Amino acid sequence: MVVPSPSPTSIKTSYKKKKTIIKIPTIDLSMERTELSETVVKACEEYGFFKVVNHNVPKEVIARMEEEGAEFFGKATYEKRGAGPASPFGYGFSNIGPNGDMGDLEYLLLHANPLSVSERSKTIANDSTKFSCVVNDYVEAVKEVTCEILDLVVEGLGVPDKFALSRLIRDVNSDSVLRINHYPPLNQKVKGNKNSIGFGAHSDPQILTIMRSNDVGGLQIYTRDGLWIPVPPDPNQFFVMVGDVFQVLTNGKFMSVRHRALTNTLKARMSMMYFAAPPLDWWITPLPKMVSPPQNPSLYKPFTWAQYKKATYSLRLGDSRLDLFKAQLDTHHVSASPSQIQC
Repeated sequence: MVVPSPSPTSIKTSYKKKKTIIKIPTIDLSMERTELSETVVKACEEYGFFKVVNHNVPKEVIARMEEEGAEFFGKATYEKRGAGPASPFGYGFSNIGPNGDMGDLEYLLLHANPLSVSERSKTIANDSTKFSCVVNDYVEAVKEVTCEILDLVVEGLGVPDKFALSRLIRDVNSDSVLRINHYPPLNQKVKGNKNSIGFGAHSDPQILTIMRSNDVGGLQIYTRDGLWIPVPPDPNQFFVMVGDVFQVLTNGKFMSVRHRALTNTLKARMSMMYFAAPPLDWWITPLPKMVSPPQNPSLYKPFTWAQYKKATYSLRLGDSRLDLFKAQLDTHHVSASPSQIQC
């Protein structure tokens, strides 16, 4: 069920001189299936963000991934730059995308494909075989968590095809990626700068994001009440974020969550995000279960994941990409490609 997290996750935020208590949903993946699917749907609908516990990802898989990340980011700058530039995969720093967005961070971006990881590892790690094995083990583990959540959502929504979404992530041509962000500590000599932007406000374009970080805070989510809420870190658990494509798949029933990362600490923060995405040629349109014209028509025009990625790269980080794909509801809607998924 969705239960309030322990007290550190219940955050009091001052807003217009009123105190608001926000309880970030925590979902136990070991609970009874029917209730679990209902509560996952509820969390996606009401928050677009939640924490999962009892996810069955071994602690050693998480620990090894963090060790490899820390080892890489601990290298000299010239060594790290040998793994870049990120175009889009590889090592990058400061620049976020091609359109001028900047942040106080460095990062590794990897395609979540074993062969791609193996090839890219040669420029990242001294022991490339070890690095690629650790990354692939982590990717497989978080992919399973992702697919479980997607299957639960499909069940909770009453979609007949139980694997309508998870099969896209398991597809050999899935465009899922792994991103590791490293936010160095603030320069202690800089006074009065306690809230540097590490990564600016945005929503993730993919279907679902599975995120974890070390024990350093910095992540904030933007609520529908207009509040920026800090999310206490939990190194052993995962946070789940609804992405833009999931918003389209549910015809707006779910909303992608805007979030940002601040570097307001003297301790480095490292976060890992698995972005679950379909194959590039997959047509994205609301699940048939989520539309019932003329009363509830599709809010979005059909588009491929490749088309959406192109739009993402053409805009600034905080721009609303989905606005480009909204349907003109007062005109006849364009039919989706016959190759799109049927659910």
